[in-house]
Amino acid sequence: MKLKVDKKDEYFAFQSKLIRRVCMNVITSIVVVVGLYLFIWKQRIGDLIVWILETVFDMKHEAAFYYYGDHFRGNKEIFFAVAVLLIFTVLMVRIFRWVTGYFREVNQGIESLLADDEKQIQLSPEMLPFERKLNSVKQTLAERKMETALAEQRKDELVMYLAHDIRTPLTSVIGYLNLLEEDPNMPPEQRAARVHIALEKAYRLETMVNEFFEITKYKSQKITLSKETIDLYYMLVQLSDELSPVLAPRGNTVTLHLDENLTIEADPEKLARVFNNILKNAASYSFPHTEIVISAEKLEHEVIIRFQNSGEDIPNEALTSLFDKFYRVDQSRSSDTGGTGLGLAIAKEIVTLHGGAISASSKNHVVTFTVSLPLSN
Repeated sequence: MKLKVDKKDEYFAFQSKLIRRVCMNVITSIVVVVGLYLFIWKQRIGDLIVWILETVFDMKHEAAFYYYGDHFRGNKEIFFAVAVLLIFTVLMVRIFRWVTGYFREVNQGIESLLADDEKQIQLSPEMLPFERKLNSVKQTLAERKMETALAEQRKDELVMYLAHDIRTPLTSVIGYLNLLEEDPNMPPEQRAARVHIALEKAYRLETMVNEFFEITKYKSQKITLSKETIDLYYMLVQLSDELSPVLAPRGNTVTLHLDENLTIEADPEKLARVFNNILKNAASYSFPHTEIVISAEKLEHEVIIRFQNSGEDIPNEALTSLFDKFYRVDQSRSSDTGGTGLGLAIAKEIVTLHGGAISASSKNHVVTFTVSLPLSN
């Protein structure tokens, strides 16, 4: 509110200066016209003209006086009108040059918007509001240019990652199928083992392609929600039980700290996908024999769900990229052994579609994922 008031004051100051300048020019012109009137009509100009004729043209006083009477005295109305017109013209030229000077400054500022540099636009002090607006536009254009370049970079990376991640399981499938084709007399046990591996890789490839198309549909906003009342505690218990086979080999467990009667309005299938993706990520990066703690609290307008696990701290620069497509904290993990890099990106799209927010933090070997979902009205 204070910023808006300051901007109004700046524009008011600029308008006031314009009005003052115009008024000063008008008053000056009026004073000059009144002075001419007194000078001409009170005959004081006659002595001046006679003196000029005598001094400049070397005329005698009597001849100069008669010349003034014949050519000037009888036409003083015309001379006065010409003088007033001349003063008016000078006034208009001054105002025009003064105003066009501001237009020139604005034009130079607009030209500098197109310049690919970081120089700030500078205008005259009274043009401060326009200077700030032009600099704001310049900054916005620079940010959009950077965003466009980043989007192009991410699109290129997307194609690169997709090609790399699909090629890995596809190469395995082709390799095992070639082995089967080249050795038709392969022992049944060995054949069965290789068919099983090839099938697993094919399923892996199918999962990756499905996730890629899923994130594409979320980006294009072609996904609709089917909201209903969800028992949040029961959903998290069920997801924890389903994840037990993944947690058991490393000795990890899931602990719930939330009200058993807590409910929320959401799409159950898609919300389960969010929690499942977060839990899988926690299972992948938790220290062995540690707990994954899930807590939730109901506020006035939203429900906050937190997933905490003990693991290596995530660098701050990586936290902002966790929800990007194909991003993996552990870059050494391939798509064949780790995740596809789309799980958290899909989770973010689903939460955003619900009108909520998702974030991550890491401190003292505790990684926390926070999901906030609005309560239904």
